[in-house]
Amino acid sequence: MAGLLLYGVSEALMLAPAVGVDPWDVFHTGLARITGIPVGTVLIIVGVFVLLLWIPLRQRPGLGTLANIVIIGVVVDVILGNVPVPHGLALRWGIFAAGVLLNAIATGLYIGAGLGAGPRDGLTTGFAARGHSIRIVRTTVELSVLAAGWLLGGNVGLGTVVYAVAIGPLVHVTIPWFGRSQDTPTARACEPQARPSGA
Repeated sequence: MAGLLLYGVSEALMLAPAVGVDPWDVFHTGLARITGIPVGTVLIIVGVFVLLLWIPLRQRPGLGTLANIVIIGVVVDVILGNVPVPHGLALRWGIFAAGVLLNAIATGLYIGAGLGAGPRDGLTTGFAARGHSIRIVRTTVELSVLAAGWLLGGNVGLGTVVYAVAIGPLVHVTIPWFGRSQDTPTARACEPQARPSGA
């Protein structure tokens, strides 16, 4: 729960400065722009639709999966609806950088708990489990939602590149750090002595 709450805070910190966001949030902000629905609510709606895609992939959600869909979106809407938009480029980038770091910590916390992956992560692992390379699946999914979000007018910027470059190395540290008591495939794949899995 702490991981999901912090993940919602980190999403808001990355969204508020408007310097670019991760591929999924480019898609979410694009949908929010054309529908007028708050971006946190869009997160929840998209999460439900993505979870439906688990059915043909025979993926089973955990308690953490269902909590992921609701909690993160609610926290994003609460923060963005009550916290002033930051001004000044240096302040905006400082807030965004804090968001990326907190996002990695929150990811380690909620995945390390071993109570179920988020709907978007489960989509990737579901396709990978059917014999596809997780590297190719993840890249295809991320590029697809990025392209769709860009066409919808989502928030693409230098921050999108910064997130893409930084998040992998950061979660490589935080997932095994918080998941030491959980012998999960994700945590094992991130152990320093493990061979790279492409995840």
